[in-house]
Amino acid sequence: MSDPIFIGIDSGATTSKIAAVRSDGSIFPSDLLQRPTCSEGGTAAVIAAWIGAINEFLAQHGLAWSQVEGVGLAVPGPRRSYGVLDTSPNLPAEFDGWNVENDLRVALERESGQILPLALGNDGNLGGVAEAHRARGNDPCSVVMLAPGSGLGGAYVDVAGVPLDGDTLAGMEAGHLAVPLHLLGADALTCGCGRDWGCYEMYTSLAGLPGLLERALPRYPGHVLADPSLGKKERVLKLRGLAQEGDALALELFDLQAKAMGLLVAELSMAVDPGCFVIGGGLIDPDSTTVEFRERYLGGIRETALKYLWPTQQKTLRIVPATLGELSQAVGAALVARHVAREQ
Repeated sequence: MSDPIFIGIDSGATTSKIAAVRSDGSIFPSDLLQRPTCSEGGTAAVIAAWIGAINEFLAQHGLAWSQVEGVGLAVPGPRRSYGVLDTSPNLPAEFDGWNVENDLRVALERESGQILPLALGNDGNLGGVAEAHRARGNDPCSVVMLAPGSGLGGAYVDVAGVPLDGDTLAGMEAGHLAVPLHLLGADALTCGCGRDWGCYEMYTSLAGLPGLLERALPRYPGHVLADPSLGKKERVLKLRGLAQEGDALALELFDLQAKAMGLLVAELSMAVDPGCFVIGGGLIDPDSTTVEFRERYLGGIRETALKYLWPTQQKTLRIVPATLGELSQAVGAALVARHVAREQ
């Protein structure tokens, strides 16, 4: 029999991705396999789509179900309980209360002819598992991943490679901690979550950029983004490109975001004391940003965080960019499946 593998599914509302890891934790080499989630067809259609995608992955690489020793599933929140989905704005109403763990477990047993270990987790947390696995190397340390995008995702991964979920599956919602606004020099922006204390998400991600831009534009008369024909979203989406060209307004806003991220790194270091932070998101994407910009952004995070760390942390804490991109959540799901299989 060939080497065993562990399959990871990263399920979004419209697209699902498949990846695998070997028993030693190394990523099985393959192109990213993406297929429709088929959520419009209901829960049974989604299960069928996942099983079909796994079968396609196995066939592409000459693998058999007999080599599969566990499966992991990364799903977006919220969840009502472990394995049970809660109401989601991105899924049809019938998915509210769906026991996805039970249905997937039954389908996997039917398809593979064996009872397979199954692990489920929040997609952001499992993305953190994969990035932590890559970032720590042979260093047995805990890792925090922060991934600003449309919002701010966060994950804490312990030395064993297991993410923190929390008792109500709401652990490490770091984006909704409160910023020390007096240090950032900003006023409180109300977050989409409803909190008005100045959530970090509003100062580190796309969610808060419209408000930050609105406050900054008066200091830059005649700026290209002051064009009244541009909508709010269009203005914000131009900022990253302008920053790559050295635009002063864009750089000011991303410097502020880096400072906010640095403050969050320092706060989380007080709380969980990890050995490494992994920074993800579009601002460190090599295909979208220049080396100079990425160094400036990560440098701003480090410079701010260092001021507030304990002396030993200042010497040892690593802050590194994420490297796995779109593979991270599927790989993380596979890694947690591997952990579950070992525990069983």
